[in-house]
Amino acid sequence: MGVPGRAPAWQRTYVQRIVALDASIAALAAFAGFFARFNGQPVDLDLTSGRAVVACAVLMPVIWVVAMGAFRTYEPRFLGVGSEEFHRVLSAALAVVALVGTSSWAFGLDVARGFVVVALPLAAVLTLVCRYAVRQRLHARRARGEAGQTVVAVGHRAAVAGMARQLHRASYHGMRIVGACVPGGKGTAAEDAELAELGIPVIGSLEQVRHAVTGVDADVVAVTACPELDGPALRRLGWELEATRADMVVAPALTEVIGPRVAIRPVCGLPLLHVERPELGGVRRLAKTTVDRVSAAVALVLLSPLLLVVAALIKLDSRGPVLFTQQRVGKDGKQFPMFKFRSMVTDAEKLLVDLRDSTDGNGVLFKMRVDPRITRVGRVLRRYSVDELPQLLNVLRGEMSLVGPRPPLQREVDAYGADMRRRLLVKPGLTGLWQINGRSDLDWDESVRLDVRYVENWSFTFDFMILWKTAGAVLRGRGAY
Repeated sequence: MGVPGRAPAWQRTYVQRIVALDASIAALAAFAGFFARFNGQPVDLDLTSGRAVVACAVLMPVIWVVAMGAFRTYEPRFLGVGSEEFHRVLSAALAVVALVGTSSWAFGLDVARGFVVVALPLAAVLTLVCRYAVRQRLHARRARGEAGQTVVAVGHRAAVAGMARQLHRASYHGMRIVGACVPGGKGTAAEDAELAELGIPVIGSLEQVRHAVTGVDADVVAVTACPELDGPALRRLGWELEATRADMVVAPALTEVIGPRVAIRPVCGLPLLHVERPELGGVRRLAKTTVDRVSAAVALVLLSPLLLVVAALIKLDSRGPVLFTQQRVGKDGKQFPMFKFRSMVTDAEKLLVDLRDSTDGNGVLFKMRVDPRITRVGRVLRRYSVDELPQLLNVLRGEMSLVGPRPPLQREVDAYGADMRRRLLVKPGLTGLWQINGRSDLDWDESVRLDVRYVENWSFTFDFMILWKTAGAVLRGRGAY
């Protein structure tokens, strides 16, 4: 059994490595700032400014690490996933800038501006880059089944199974369910069939959670929405788990709402979950449209040589037009012509009739891993999503966004339920969560879930994260066929 409150060995090593990196980065940035200020010349320690710069350079690694710790950037719950770690690093960096500025004013220290302008921004940038690099290495380890956290899931069988599927899809989180505690404990083979198929044994009932956690030495207890586990029951479970090293997390009944839309609002001792309205209009949406159109215009200019080369290759490879135009459904259900580079033969729609039964798609969309209708050039264009670049014209025209839900066909929209129609509240995107999570490899339900998740949680930060990850998804080519 693990020591209560003691983190796993890999986690302690991970935090220690980050602390050492932060200190090293701060020392390097201080040296760079010192050199930039004095250009290798000796420092006059008789001057207050000289002594102040030397003090800052010597103390900067300590100040930097203390600031990062004060803003809780070393807490395991913020490390490895999500944007919160990066937000806290930036907040800590700004706090150091404010501290240096305030101290200079309060104590009359003439700290050289050249040092501050070089050292502090450089330290912030290098810290973010190194945090990202270390995180990517952690994700690679987790993909190999290392550096993870074992989880005991608590709740009804269907809820546990749903959580297991989501955790499996996002393996980089490193959470692996090793057992489940369900109402009544172990049931018949038929009752536990869904969990057994997922490789999750039932190891106890709702009253045996602590015993089950001790038996498997779990790192986390994940409680799903369960009517049997009301407030008092959850509080008692938390008390019981204090004797173990397992952390307790609770999955609310409200899902797919994340980030700044959710906050804990204490009222009369009740931790109420406050959910902001989604950003579907207003000034921020206008700003998004402006950024989209300006970015599309700039991208079209910069990519024009590539676009011309691709157009020439398509013409040389096969007969037909360079661009393929297809009617798609946009915001509020309005149709628009979506542009793509032609990657198939000109009679592709006619040939589709004979290929319907050979689909590798998700049951709604027709996809084939080896589609005979795709041209030689088209196969390369699809592999790296180059065929999607003409959609920048749609973004420039205001029909699409750089980031958004996948642009659907009318026949897909005709089959939508009420939940799916949330996708039509915003413009479809050139890229989106579907692009960075597997594209054609996604099943229909997962594709819809990701689109609805985007609509519910849109923000500029979210868009930037998706754009950043799109580059990696395109280079890997996963689901591109």
